[in-house]
Amino acid sequence: MLLIAACGSVTIERGGPPPRVPAGEPVPRAEPPSKYGNPESYVVFGKRYYTLKSSRGFVEQGIASWYGKKFHGRKTSSGEIYDMYKMTAAHKQLPLPTYVEVRNLANGRRAVLRVNDRGPFHGNRIIDLSYAAALKLGIAEAGTAFVEVRAIDPEHPAAAEPPAPAPVETESAPVAGIFIQVGAFQQRSNAEKLVRSIRPVVPAPVQIREITSRGQILYRVQVGPVASVEDADAAVAGLEELGIVDHHFIVN
Repeated sequence: MLLIAACGSVTIERGGPPPRVPAGEPVPRAEPPSKYGNPESYVVFGKRYYTLKSSRGFVEQGIASWYGKKFHGRKTSSGEIYDMYKMTAAHKQLPLPTYVEVRNLANGRRAVLRVNDRGPFHGNRIIDLSYAAALKLGIAEAGTAFVEVRAIDPEHPAAAEPPAPAPVETESAPVAGIFIQVGAFQQRSNAEKLVRSIRPVVPAPVQIREITSRGQILYRVQVGPVASVEDADAAVAGLEELGIVDHHFIVN
C-alpha cells in the first residue's frame, strides 16, 4: 500500500524536544527503486497521480512547502522513517528515491535532497521539504517559497547544473519574473478569448507572450508576474473557479 506522509505547508512549531543539528546534504548515488511508493498511479483526496518512470531531465518550477514534527518518526511512502533533520523531500511524481537540486528563486540558495516520500497534497505546491532542507534554503520561517526543482543523475551529478538554452525559441517583449502559464495557442484569437475569461477572476495581470518555436509562432497565455506565494495562490484559486487546472509555473 502507498504510505502518505507529506501534507503541505507547516509553520515552525515551538517547544518540544531540543532540535538536533540538521544533517548535511546527501551525496547522489545510484539506488534501486523503492519497493514501496512507486505505483504506476495512486489516488489522494479523489485525485489521481502518475509516477514517472524516470527522473532523467526533470525540471519544474513552483511553490515549495515543508513538513515537520507532526510527521517526524512516521513512515514515508518509501517505507523509510521520516526524519525532519535529514535533507529529504516529498514529491507527487518523481520515482522514489530521486536526488534533486532545489533552488530558492528568491535568495538563490541551493540544496541537494533525496526524495523519499509522496506529497505535498495541500494546495498549489510542487515539493514538500524536510525541516532541515527548509532551513538550508531559507524557507523555514516563511513556510513557502518559489523554487526550481531539478533532478540529478547520480552517474553524472554535473547534469544538475542548468544546461545552456538551445536556440529554438525567440519571443517578443520578454518580461522577467514568475508566471503561471495557462495555455499556448497557434491562433492568437484563441489566446485572446482565454485572456478575456480569466481577467475578471484573477487578481493579477494576464498577458499574451508571442514566441517562435521551431519556426512556428505560439501565443502563450500567462498570469503574472506574481510577487508572492499568496498572490500565486489567489490566482490559482481564480483559475480553478473557471475549471482551469492544467497550468504550471514558469520563470521568464
